Order: sequence, then structure tokens, then C-alpha cells
Amino acid sequence: MYVPTKIFFTKGVGRHKEYLTSFELALRSANIEICNLVTVSSIFPVGCKRITKEEGIKELKPGQITFCVMARNSTNEPNRLIASSLGVAIPADVNAYGYLSEHHPFGQTEKVAGEYAEDLAATMLATTLGLDFNPDQDWNEREQLYKMSGKIVRSFNVTQSAEGDKNGLWTTVISAGIFLP
Repeated sequence: MYVPTKIFFTKGVGRHKEYLTSFELALRSANIEICNLVTVSSIFPVGCKRITKEEGIKELKPGQITFCVMARNSTNEPNRLIASSLGVAIPADVNAYGYLSEHHPFGQTEKVAGEYAEDLAATMLATTLGLDFNPDQDWNEREQLYKMSGKIVRSFNVTQSAEGDKNGLWTTVISAGIFLP
């Protein structure tokens, strides 16, 4: 059974006339192009330790199968605003799992996309912890409620945004949480 013990977060942007190459360049920008990435869903494993991007990159080997949670978006429309964002919510209870959420919008700024993804992750965690909240409340109000409950220790987001290339090249943005054994 494989359960990751470490995670690091990264993001990147790539531009090229070819869609696939723009994705490759975004992976290079994020320093994870040497991996065979396998995307998984949204659970932050119990006991998983967040490490820095620099520490994590040192552990990667060319060609290794690497599990990740990734948000990805692309456009070839000039000046179109795109974003990719991961929201992360970690419970206070070290024996409980957390959540990661992926969000890949068009037309949202980095700040708006990041807050939305963070809200998604925190709300998913709050529902599993049995927290009572009003889903129609503003994110900032719910964020305070979640943190004051003492059940959610922290939430954050990793977001990359970009405008589509003015000459119509493919622009790709990625945000990723990279799991390590």
C-alpha cells in the first residue's frame, strides 16, 4: 500500500504554438517535467508533511511515477485570462485527513481563483468534520468560523494565472501538489 509521507507544491506557465509543448513548458517552469505524473483525487494524507519545493525537487528522479493533484488550464485565445489553483485544508487533528481541491477557471484573477479553491477545500473538510456553517456566507466569514472551531488548523492555496499570448500561442498554467514516499 502506498501512502505518501511528504508533499510539496509548485506552479508554472508555458507558452508555445503547440498545445502539448505549452504543457511541457509549464511542467518545466514548475520543475516537475522529469516525472511521469499520475493525477489522483483530493485527499491530503494523514501524517503527510509539507516540504519546500526545493527539498521536493531534490528527491525526484527522471522517469519516476509520481502521484500528484494537479489543476491545469490552457488557452490560445489572445489576452484571455486563465488560472489553475489548488486549495488545501489541513485539520488540527493529526490523525485526520485533509483536502486538496482543483480549480481551473477562465476570467478569474489569481486572487479570486485562489480564494475559491481554498474555500472548496476548507468546505469539503468542514463537512467531514461536522462543522455547522452557512454555505451562503462569504468565504472570509466562513474561514474565520472554520479556524475558530479549532478543527481546521490552516488552509492556503497555490495558484498560477496568465493571460493568453497576444499572438495566439497556446498558454498553459498548472498548479500541483506533488506526493513523495
